[in-house]
Amino acid sequence: MYPLTVGLIVETKELWDELQQAIAGLPIRVVFELSQLPSEWPPFLERLDRIRPDVVLLEVTNVGSRLEDIVKRFRSTAAQPTIFAMHSTAHPDAILSALRAGAREYLYPPIEEPLCAAFQRLSDERSQSRQSSSRGGKTFGFLSAKGGCGATTIACHVSAELARATSRKVLLADFDLQAGMVGFLTKAKSQYSVADAVNNLQRLDYSYWQGLVSNGTPNLEIITAPTSPAAKQLPATHLKQVLAFARTQYDFITLDLGRNLNPTTLALLDLIDETFIITTQEVPALHHAKSMIQVLLEAGYARDSLRLVLNRSTRRFDVTIEELEKMLGVPVYATIANNYHALHEAISEGKLLDSSSEVGEDMARLANKLGGVVEPPPKKRKFSLFG
Repeated sequence: MYPLTVGLIVETKELWDELQQAIAGLPIRVVFELSQLPSEWPPFLERLDRIRPDVVLLEVTNVGSRLEDIVKRFRSTAAQPTIFAMHSTAHPDAILSALRAGAREYLYPPIEEPLCAAFQRLSDERSQSRQSSSRGGKTFGFLSAKGGCGATTIACHVSAELARATSRKVLLADFDLQAGMVGFLTKAKSQYSVADAVNNLQRLDYSYWQGLVSNGTPNLEIITAPTSPAAKQLPATHLKQVLAFARTQYDFITLDLGRNLNPTTLALLDLIDETFIITTQEVPALHHAKSMIQVLLEAGYARDSLRLVLNRSTRRFDVTIEELEKMLGVPVYATIANNYHALHEAISEGKLLDSSSEVGEDMARLANKLGGVVEPPPKKRKFSLFG
């Protein structure tokens, strides 16, 4: 069994005595013991964030209708402990209420055998999750320097190409809460969005997550932004919890972060391995790109994790690449050719560009670079901005 840290909140002496006997000898570490729910929640939740228990054994015999609110309090923290509900009886209504409130397990006397089984299941899942996180979960954020620079289009194409070229598990997540165009471009079929994940953090596990995402393309799953205006105001801390969970489930994650920077984007930075600033050759876009880079650097984001992508590049450009890089302070990581008509036609037909097209080829090359796929040298084009 993978070692677990456990918190105990048990009021009934009989349950307490039986629980102590059941956990004796198990590879768990008890990090707090309470005989009742905390009277002051804020300091307790701060403590919870510091000690980060894997699971809380919570007696619910006398909790009643407050249970859902209590579970939400636990799951609102960065610790997000799993809740095992304990009760003196196995009444069907009590079991149903506990599970609906977000408890992972419902335990009642005799406790020892079901408790050991529940610990084992959770231990196995945590072990697999840690292994998945260590071998993957690399996260790429795509930002448009200004509206219309094409971050969403590039994020969609790169995600599809990553899934195809690497045969590894990829998530395309739409965190552009205002525009939210990923669902439209990919024709994602799920009726759920990232708002459903945020609003159900207490239930967020592999099974629940699979009910939220669309998976029409091999190795690629998509979670869209909410469409309802009321659902667009999502707390940055909760979005961060969703992203932290997703990183344990995928090898690669591409985030559409929309246009410009906002507090939500800045809050996610420590979970984003590489940030791609998508700009065009237009002077306003370059100006916004420069400002965006400066803000990211001042926020403590590493310069070598910034990636500048020049979209819709053309031969007619008065500034050289060297001058552009000197002006913006970061190298040009990739260029995407300009073929508006082909892209418009593909979108009108409800599909992404084929990788055999000029623009599609550039998208595929960028995806291969992100996925570490070795490819033959590109053929030199007759007309190219860079030679």
